[in-house]
Amino acid sequence: MWKALIAGTTMLMIAGSTLASAQQPSPAERPHHAQLTADDIAAFTDARFAAIKAALKLTPAQERNWPAVEQALRDISKERIAQRDARRAAGQRTDPTERLRDRADALTTRAAALRRLADAEKPLYQSLDEAQKRRFSMALRFAAHRHRAESQTHG
Repeated sequence: MWKALIAGTTMLMIAGSTLASAQQPSPAERPHHAQLTADDIAAFTDARFAAIKAALKLTPAQERNWPAVEQALRDISKERIAQRDARRAAGQRTDPTERLRDRADALTTRAAALRRLADAEKPLYQSLDEAQKRRFSMALRFAAHRHRAESQTHG
């Protein structure tokens, strides 16, 4: 009796998992695996910048500092896209020391871009009130999380 019960339960589990996996869409059918076009990336980038700016509710005096921040963010976005395209064009290097050197170069470029962003953000951040600073921090955390997710998906 126990053997029949265990065999029956096992068969149901196998059949259920087979049915469940058959119902899952293939990776190509999943919308989050779709390749983004340059226009898609530009549209989402513009939307993110507009959302950050709207969340900050900048005063007219603070608005003067926004263009430098937005330009620094756009430069970082362009550099990331260019690096990703260069990696794809070059293909996977087989020499681990060359891969390490490529990664070091990419980190150096990223460090310089982040320094420019910090320089651009400083005057704006110093002019924000406490509520704006809180929203600014949340927006940056969200953007960093989104960047990591995009890097894992597209990078």
